Amino acid sequence: MKTNIYNKVIAGVIYCLLAPVSSILFTSCDDKLDVSNPNQQTTSTFGNTADDLEENVIAAYNHIRMEGTYARVGYTIDVCRGDEVWNSSQVWYMPFDDLNAPFTDEIGQWSWRDWYYTINVCNYTLSRCGEDNSILNEQMKRIKGQMLFLRGLAYYNLTGYYQNPILITDYATYSTLNGLYGTNNSYDEAWDQVEKDFKEAIELLPTRAEGGEWAKGRATSGAAAGYYARALMMRHKYSEALTVLKAIINGQYGTYRLMANYGDNFREGPNYENNEESLFEVQYLDYGSQGTDDEWTPVNTSPNATQGHAIESNFGPGDCGGWADLSASPWLYNLFKAERTTSGSLDPRLYWTIGTYEPEWEGFEYGNVCYTLPITADAPFVTNNNYGGLPIAKNTNLRTGLYDKVVTGLHCGINLRMMRYSDVLLRAAECENEVNGPTQQAIDWINQVRNRAQLASLKLSDFDTADKLFEQIANVERPKEFGCEYGRGFDLIRWGFFYDSNRLQQIRSHAVVLRTNDRSTVKDAIDYDALPKNGDGTLTKETKEQGYKTSFDTWVQGHEFLPIYQGTLTDNPNLKGNSANNGTSNADKLYGPVHPVVNL
Repeated sequence: MKTNIYNKVIAGVIYCLLAPVSSILFTSCDDKLDVSNPNQQTTSTFGNTADDLEENVIAAYNHIRMEGTYARVGYTIDVCRGDEVWNSSQVWYMPFDDLNAPFTDEIGQWSWRDWYYTINVCNYTLSRCGEDNSILNEQMKRIKGQMLFLRGLAYYNLTGYYQNPILITDYATYSTLNGLYGTNNSYDEAWDQVEKDFKEAIELLPTRAEGGEWAKGRATSGAAAGYYARALMMRHKYSEALTVLKAIINGQYGTYRLMANYGDNFREGPNYENNEESLFEVQYLDYGSQGTDDEWTPVNTSPNATQGHAIESNFGPGDCGGWADLSASPWLYNLFKAERTTSGSLDPRLYWTIGTYEPEWEGFEYGNVCYTLPITADAPFVTNNNYGGLPIAKNTNLRTGLYDKVVTGLHCGINLRMMRYSDVLLRAAECENEVNGPTQQAIDWINQVRNRAQLASLKLSDFDTADKLFEQIANVERPKEFGCEYGRGFDLIRWGFFYDSNRLQQIRSHAVVLRTNDRSTVKDAIDYDALPKNGDGTLTKETKEQGYKTSFDTWVQGHEFLPIYQGTLTDNPNLKGNSANNGTSNADKLYGPVHPVVNL
């Protein structure tokens, strides 16, 4: 049976959410009768034992599976703000795909809301752990380490989405209205806190091997190290990140390896999930073992929760019962098609990323199927029946052969692998290239990932500059390995692509699509350079009327981040809007030069 650390009643959820309010409302009341109700826990009766705090740990993990965290919106917003995915339904995620979400769009606030729920639970637990780690027993070290990791994860997402979040790290802050209505912290201050939390979590958490069965589905030192490196790279701290990534590769934080079958990273079940490639993944119950109640927000605490995610619903083709919202870009599809394996076949990662018909898939895995329906050359599937789109297969059951349709809602049981060992290798190659490159060591790390896909090894002699190797990593290796997964939006920000005119045109060309109900054309490459454009490089009105669009045509400076919701700003007079609210440029806030575009 699949390991799942969340499948129990969560007493800590309700307590941690209500305790700050109750402390404000009732501190002045006189005690008339001092009777302790065991069913109504208070600050004096809860959180004083490790067992109590373990319930809070479960509550915090539960919160990262909500709609605003990773169960739907919190995951897919980043997917569609990259250049590999577009909004084929032309509704719902449209403002996030076009990077022009207004500050009145409530959906953009859901991630803010749900990550702060997570932070609240973490802060309460950390307030019971003390400052001196040397006196903690092993159980308490693990509790504290997990809470630091999850708080770091929350601020990683809040900073990557909203730029200037409020840093609340002391639970006592909630005891006053001034504390509750905090002010923004700077981008650097937020990343400093993220780094601090992950770094301390590394020291407290066991490796996966040391944790044994306990470690399945939980944060380990390897997970904390991987995310620490990611955070360092957001500010171009490449030397520091390289040291951490080398330590992971050398086994200091546990043993990781690439799975022989790439597809094993995107299936449900105990034979595939929490595997040796996974540094951290969000746990969901397999479809057949779930309850019936969809829990979209952290205030839902049904014991009969489905405990699945809705990523599949957003990706799923309409003909198979999906919501038909998000599709892979033709650029990504044709990037896969541009290079064959050493045996002359297609890159197997294409099979698990995009649901197209290919002659090579006959006899491969589950064959040419969309769920259990056959795909043929004459009857391809599209995501949306009105606007077309290449169906995304990743993190869905489109290629698993298990189900004949999408069961919409929070039902998909495939764990979301948020960091895989292949990411460690490609990030190590990127950092090595930034610090020393191009080098054979960087090439070797890249080749480990390529060779798993049966692609020929790269040669150092083909990359005479660090700029050229960066181009290979950023726009070939990473898209093919992580296409349609969470993280590309973060990459485009950290690479500074929005603030270089050539890079902006490049990602516009990646994201260009033709909205059409002609199923025979959805795979066609689009010659972006040949499309008529305005003087600022955006597509002309006439071109758009023909059905062409590209996500980044509507981007304006500052909108690489999500605006802070106006309702939140109204509720908190101390909070200010960010660059997306104010339409201000972040060009002077980049941490290093932008690599020029290089033709490979």
